[in-house]
Amino acid sequence: MDKNKIMGLTQREVKERQAQGLVNDFTASASTSTWQIIKRNVFTLFNALNFVIALALAFVQAWSNLVFFAVICFNAFSGIVTELRAKHMVDKLNLMTKEKVKTIRDGQEVDLDPEELVLGDVIRLSAGEQIPSDALVLEGFAEVNEAMLTGESDLVQKEVDALLLSGSFLASGAVLAQVHHVGADNYASKLMLEAKTVKPINSRIMKSLDKLAGFTGKIIIPFGLALLLEALMLKCLPLKSSVVNSSTALLGMLPKGIALLTITSLLTAVIKLGLKKVLVQEMYSVETLARVDMLCLDKTGTITQGKMQVEAVIPLTEEYGEHAIASILTSYIAHSEDKNPTAQAIRQRFVGEVAYPMLSNLPFSSDRKWGAMELEGLGTVFLGAPEMLLDSEVPEAREALERGSRVLVLALSQEKLDHHKPQKPSDIQALALLEILDPIREGAAETLDYLRSQEVGLKIISGDNPVTVSSIAQKAGFVDYHSYVDCSKITDEELVAMAEETAIFGRVSPHQKKLIIQTLKKAGHTTAMTGDGVNDILALREADCSIVMAEGDPATRQIANLVLLNSDFNDVPEILFEGRRVVNNIAHIAPIFLIKTIYSFLLAVICIASVLLGRSEWILIFPFIPIQITMIDQFVEGFPPFVLTFERNIKPVEPNFLRKSMLRALPSALMVVFSVLFVKIFGASQGWSELEISTLLYYLLGSIGFLSVFRACMPFTLWRVLLIVWSVGGFLATALFPMIQKLLEISTLTGQTFPVYLVMMAVFTVIFILTSRYQSRK
Repeated sequence: MDKNKIMGLTQREVKERQAQGLVNDFTASASTSTWQIIKRNVFTLFNALNFVIALALAFVQAWSNLVFFAVICFNAFSGIVTELRAKHMVDKLNLMTKEKVKTIRDGQEVDLDPEELVLGDVIRLSAGEQIPSDALVLEGFAEVNEAMLTGESDLVQKEVDALLLSGSFLASGAVLAQVHHVGADNYASKLMLEAKTVKPINSRIMKSLDKLAGFTGKIIIPFGLALLLEALMLKCLPLKSSVVNSSTALLGMLPKGIALLTITSLLTAVIKLGLKKVLVQEMYSVETLARVDMLCLDKTGTITQGKMQVEAVIPLTEEYGEHAIASILTSYIAHSEDKNPTAQAIRQRFVGEVAYPMLSNLPFSSDRKWGAMELEGLGTVFLGAPEMLLDSEVPEAREALERGSRVLVLALSQEKLDHHKPQKPSDIQALALLEILDPIREGAAETLDYLRSQEVGLKIISGDNPVTVSSIAQKAGFVDYHSYVDCSKITDEELVAMAEETAIFGRVSPHQKKLIIQTLKKAGHTTAMTGDGVNDILALREADCSIVMAEGDPATRQIANLVLLNSDFNDVPEILFEGRRVVNNIAHIAPIFLIKTIYSFLLAVICIASVLLGRSEWILIFPFIPIQITMIDQFVEGFPPFVLTFERNIKPVEPNFLRKSMLRALPSALMVVFSVLFVKIFGASQGWSELEISTLLYYLLGSIGFLSVFRACMPFTLWRVLLIVWSVGGFLATALFPMIQKLLEISTLTGQTFPVYLVMMAVFTVIFILTSRYQSRK
């Protein structure tokens, strides 16, 4: 081997490569850039349509009706500021979990960020770490999980001169490797981006709103032209009035309010969770959390503390006493580069002189459930799960498993170790059992019970013996502790058939963990998975939402939707319920926003259809102007819904968000349409002026909106009553203020219009109560 390679690059060589651009500057940041945030908030379909309408109003100098665009600008600005705050929080928390790469330069080991690597750098990688750049193995042996690149769950063995692909993970072993490609030249640069960042999460709310926006976006231009031509050519209205009335109809059809509030609510949740030391790497995962009805738990580090300790060593043969067994274990663990919690517990217990030199090593694998090492003067030593290495059950092992301990067997063989086809030897001899205890996490029982009471299904998926897992689950208060299966003894087909009904899965391989999640998803469940080990990666990626502990393997942290920086499983309920709060509150207040979308569409259709009546006096022009809609929005769609989104609401999320919200908004929208038609016809018959008609319609429109606000505030509390008083008071104060009346083109209700207002609102209130009760029973 070239000794200069092991010495690594010199500083002069590093600077030369940096000058040549041979730097690994292709990064896969989970955080969006400032420019992306600005684009996402500014260059949207909503903003584009509003901008065109604003240009049309500016062209006819309808300046007072441009107030709505100030609100659009403020919302965009607020979205940018909120996202930048969230980005700052994410970036700050990411610094706490960002992994350095051990790099050898000038013969010294230094820790570098992945993007600081240059072509030819020598890096040291160990189990659980992600490969930052394509590299050739110089020294060592490892088994690599390339599932992120190939989709295959089988581990790939890597020896000297083998190519390590960026984006894959070391499942076991440790190597020295030389960077072979950097930046965009990496074989898996695009796949690395996919593997390191969180997979896209479908937001059902935003998908529903996108469907609605797509529909309105298609009809808004032809509707706008039709309304404009109708006003100009058939009603012979001035250009300014025609543009103003047509613009109001188009603005009302755009469901911009609910979309903006949804994004703001999700971003607020990201910030709140960040303050609770929960790193959210994808905003829409908050919504997915709300819909989780099946939580799959990895035992280690979630129900238990993940702080293992060797409780006892039980000799199984008189040939090897306690001293001899301790000597073998001391040599084995001293040579081993395994860094999993079990290995660390053994390493802590067995410290001393190394009696046996190592000839070769096969690191522990979560697929095999065992590791092996050939020791000079002794033979091949195996350490792993008894059921994977021994043909018959050991009674002492069963007793330890029933106590909730993890059990390993130390065994010996005289057969040579075969790295290419690792298998259990025929002459294996069991020497001793190691009983390893992992204490149950404080508060785990209460957490499991609380989740179950909130209709969240629970399953435990573990690589441990199912008897051990069942015993621990029983101690933790897990109701279905008796429902378990040993996955090492069943086929994939049997596992699929048992996935729905079984509660505890033991001896699960990484592939089987993924299969369980897939099966639950096909059964209609929204799944969340907690884990902390590299053997959980496939299942974490498959789950709808992945939650990992900060103390876990670096690989899991980089692909997770959420990282618990406190590594406390007891935080999980609060995280789930934060998602429920956002989604339930948005669904609760959505009808308030959709009333305007529905009545604007219906009135626009009626206005266009009225042309067919053939008489100009029967042609209906859209009855509202933008400044009126904007003013009402501040007191109906603005402050009340925003405040209500912060209220605690942890009930399970109901499906069909858009359909249910549209149905709840429909009665109010029909009331608005009826009000316009009735007041126009009745007012004309009574000789009312346009100002009187406009004033009555303004009050009716605001009052109908407040009916939905009242419903959203039920049951009434002091805070909600104060919210209603503030909103209604603000609406009346602005409507009665002379200067604002002039802007709104309204006056005060008269002796003729006020009684009509009272009668209509009395009838509407009764209808609203009856329809609301009917809908609540369905």
